[in-house]
Amino acid sequence: MRRLPVVTSGGGPSRAGLAEAAHEAEPRQRHPEWMKVRLPSSGSFFELQRKVRELGIHTVCESASCPNIGECWTRQALTIMILGNICTRSCQFCDVPNGRPLPPDPDEPDKVAALLGQLPLRHTVITCVDRDDLEDGGASHWARTIRAIKTQIPDMTLEVLTGDFQGRLDHVDVVLDAAPDVFAHNLETTPALSRKVRVQARFDRSLAVLAHAKTRGAITKTGIMLGLGESLDEVRDTIALARREAAVDILTLGQYLAPSKQHLPIARYATPAEFDELGAYAHSLGFVHVEAGPLVRSSYHADGQAGLVAAARAR
Repeated sequence: MRRLPVVTSGGGPSRAGLAEAAHEAEPRQRHPEWMKVRLPSSGSFFELQRKVRELGIHTVCESASCPNIGECWTRQALTIMILGNICTRSCQFCDVPNGRPLPPDPDEPDKVAALLGQLPLRHTVITCVDRDDLEDGGASHWARTIRAIKTQIPDMTLEVLTGDFQGRLDHVDVVLDAAPDVFAHNLETTPALSRKVRVQARFDRSLAVLAHAKTRGAITKTGIMLGLGESLDEVRDTIALARREAAVDILTLGQYLAPSKQHLPIARYATPAEFDELGAYAHSLGFVHVEAGPLVRSSYHADGQAGLVAAARAR
């Protein structure tokens, strides 16, 4: 999960309170104009915020301080984070707290379904913290959550953004058996930077998870961050690997932002033109859908992606 400082067009602090964290993390850099977003102000945003907090649901939108929260919540699109908000891993780009989590909330699947049942959504995204402390990595909790949503809201399409389950493909199968509409797992960065960026993860293991999901017939999705020190050629090679070795359907490319001084610094800001070029390259390799831009995150415009992929596969 990516915790990202929100930068506002007015230069003041965001409602998530992380503009100061961004300033502390990057005292010698100013965010370029294309990284600035407006503060949320619509009634629909605050109504959704109220419902989320009443039910005690975690969302990656808030926990990772996504810069697109105003846009997405205004149109009633959100990404729910299950299995608590304490991660068992210590990825160097992520500010979700790590440590010893509490046991999973057995009522969480029904709470998530209840929240989603109150919203006029056609599609939603569920993600999670990594739970290496659990015997199955949280796979059974994932499956219960998916089934609860499918039972209560059978017309909703559901995307899951999971961890790697330490490479245990039988645990991946538990999630896939619950029939999510899109299975997503992020590569996050290039093979050369993977161990530095994702300390307890392995690039080849993540690629194997995506390839396995594809053999099970899933619509698959992955995401890559730019600005961690990779070259554009390395990004192109990573995009090509995802398509060639795992036949991934959907790709997201976005800018990394350091949440604090304790995290990896931003090596550079990729320009909008570079994102456009990489997006065109990914399309040329056969990705069915690509979202590429500085503010793009894993779930950005996800509600419009599943239908595109399903239609392309039907053709």
